[in-house]
Amino acid sequence: MADNLRLAFGIVGNAASLLLYAAPILTFKRVVRKRSTEEFSCAPYLIAFLNCLLYTWYGLPVVSRGWENLTVVTVNGIGILLELSFIVIYLWFTSVQKKKLVSSLAASVLVVFVTTALVSTFALHDHQHRKMLVGSIGVLASVSMYGSPLVAVKRVIETKSVEFMPFYLSLFAFLASTLWLIYGLLGRDLFLASPSLLGTPLGAFQLVLYFMYRKSKGIPPEPIKFDLEKNGLQLIAETEIIKSQVSTMNGTK
Repeated sequence: MADNLRLAFGIVGNAASLLLYAAPILTFKRVVRKRSTEEFSCAPYLIAFLNCLLYTWYGLPVVSRGWENLTVVTVNGIGILLELSFIVIYLWFTSVQKKKLVSSLAASVLVVFVTTALVSTFALHDHQHRKMLVGSIGVLASVSMYGSPLVAVKRVIETKSVEFMPFYLSLFAFLASTLWLIYGLLGRDLFLASPSLLGTPLGAFQLVLYFMYRKSKGIPPEPIKFDLEKNGLQLIAETEIIKSQVSTMNGTK
């Protein structure tokens, strides 16, 4: 009975996680349409990519016993493809400076995963120690993944606008983390349950913020003041040039 219940939560958790990984499709439709990444950060997608890599590896028979975590493998395998697609699109439309930063971070993600996979395969010789290594690093990645929206949360609080905190991303993060928390507890697997101890309340907090500020237009910008402060010297120089030209013309007359 407990195994069937755990499997049921795993299947529903798979569906919620798939929706979570697919939620940024709406964001990237906007990126492609505007041909700009605007104020969106690539960090959540890089961290989610690492999370998917680690938990796919965690669920495979190399680390887990047989296919006890098949549901973990399937959803995270799909997540790898989705997150990689988002990263490629982000790289295509972002600035040259951000291209370099994102590329170096993506390379770091791959180094972390490959190192973890090699050490767990060749340095450790039993499932328990392999699960401890991969699971511990996976927990850190998951906590970072669930914590990465804090950047967006900070921006929402400062601007009183939810423009750059997509609703469906927050909703599916809450649902997925809650379901995987139950799945992990039913299987007595703390490496699957513990990240959701952060993810569930954080997802709930994002939803509360969204409903608080969804109708708010945000704090209006101050473009005139900003432009004068930024381009004041240029304006003064242009004014002096115009005065000089007028004086020259008057002298010629």
